[in-house]
Amino acid sequence: MFAIHVFDPSLCCSSGVCGADVNQALVDFNAAVTAAHEQGIEVVRHNLANAPLDFARESVIKQLLAVKGAGALPAIVVDGTLALVGRYPSLEELRRWAREGAGLLSTTPTRRAGTRCCEGSGCC
Repeated sequence: MFAIHVFDPSLCCSSGVCGADVNQALVDFNAAVTAAHEQGIEVVRHNLANAPLDFARESVIKQLLAVKGAGALPAIVVDGTLALVGRYPSLEELRRWAREGAGLLSTTPTRRAGTRCCEGSGCC
C-alpha cells in the first residue's frame, strides 16, 4: 500500500475545519481522510503554516512551489510522485492511489457539466 502525503496551504488548524467560515471542500476532504484512515489507508497531511520544512524536504513540492507558488496548493504526493495539484482528492482517488500509486498527474480541474465552473476550485 502506498502512503499519501497531502501538502495543504496555510490553514488555521491541522484539518482546516475550524473557525466561523469553514470551506466545504475542507469539510469533505476531512471526511474522506477519516474514512481512508478507517480503511487502513495512510494519509499524512502537511500544513504550510505549521510544517514549512516538510515542504522544503519534499523535492517535487519544493519544485512546484518554486514554479507556481503557494497558490498551487493543495498538492498530493504518492510514493514521491506528484499526483494532484490544485484541489483535494476524493475518497475514491485516495483508495486508488493507496492500491496503485500515483499514475498520471492531474492538474486540470474537472469542469462541472453544464456550467463554466470547475470542481473544487471555483470558476475557471
